[in-house]
Amino acid sequence: MSEQVNEQQIVRFSEQIKNILEQVRRDVIGQNEVVEGTIIAMIAGGNVLLEGVPGVGKTRLVRTLGRVFSLPFSRIQFTPDLMPADVTGTNIIVRDDSGNSKFQFQKGPIFSNIILADEINRATPKTQSALLEAMQEHSVTVMGESRKLSEPFFVLATQNPIEQDGTYPLPEAQMDRFMFKLIVPMPSMTELMDIVNMTQKTMAEVADAACTGEQLLEMRKTANQILVAEDVMRYAMTLCSATHPDSEFATQAAKKYVRLGASPRAGQALISASKVMALMRGRENVSYNDINVLAYPVLRHRMKLNFEAIAERISADDVIKMMLGEIGKGNVRGATDIGEVAQKAAEEEVASQNNEEQTEQKKRKFGRK
Repeated sequence: MSEQVNEQQIVRFSEQIKNILEQVRRDVIGQNEVVEGTIIAMIAGGNVLLEGVPGVGKTRLVRTLGRVFSLPFSRIQFTPDLMPADVTGTNIIVRDDSGNSKFQFQKGPIFSNIILADEINRATPKTQSALLEAMQEHSVTVMGESRKLSEPFFVLATQNPIEQDGTYPLPEAQMDRFMFKLIVPMPSMTELMDIVNMTQKTMAEVADAACTGEQLLEMRKTANQILVAEDVMRYAMTLCSATHPDSEFATQAAKKYVRLGASPRAGQALISASKVMALMRGRENVSYNDINVLAYPVLRHRMKLNFEAIAERISADDVIKMMLGEIGKGNVRGATDIGEVAQKAAEEEVASQNNEEQTEQKKRKFGRK
């Protein structure tokens, strides 16, 4: 059993996260939820799908992350004529010093630490599938030989929700490989002015390195040691089960609007990400509120809505909000033992507002490094 994290580790983690966020925000204006969600997924060891219209800073965010984490970065522009070998690499014939021909493996752009799969839904399913093994197993198999990818390994894919011509929607199996699906909104008027003013000075990224790959892996190890109370774990798993319309924990919203619910990977992602969020907030345990906040990016792409939801223009986020309300009020059969969840989550949210003051006290106690 791993040791529990101590206060010094929590302070060091929150200080490092604060520094990372400060550097990222030197290049990325606004998009606070997207930036935080992406960094949480990186530390938790997951991949992210960004959905947004062109020009909202998706590519810039990934380039900035490469600078901030001092990690090699590769961009793959997905197009209909892109082949799997263009992603993974292939064997080529070369001549040695003796003049004999032999096969030599030439690595593709997937052999990097941070991968931007730009407009992933433009490539054919055959090429999309080239990412599956890399995202799940962190390895690539070419010509029967498996090659490990260097750690940390992180895929950030983008897709345009508007344009449909010449696109191939991601299958459920591949969508499930993404820890989060983050919606990138259009910037506000103030943010738009800041973006234009910033890019008038320079289009290049100016963020400095704030964390190395080794430090990122160490942060991941620290986050894995965070405690999850049995009641909180049961709440998270109840929430995942409640997405299935035929489950004993099914909510009325799921029965009415959901055709297919979330897989067990949703539960794994919810807990892993919640541990990182707890440390970001300066806590040594996962709270109900962490689960509630992360339910949206974890579940929105893992639920298949039915025709009734489409006809009524009910989004996945709307369904998740309904589910959280039903479970919190104890209206789910078999979940009566967590009927006070809503009240606890509200109390935790109020308590978290005082958390920054407590964190500052710890920093003064142990000193800033």
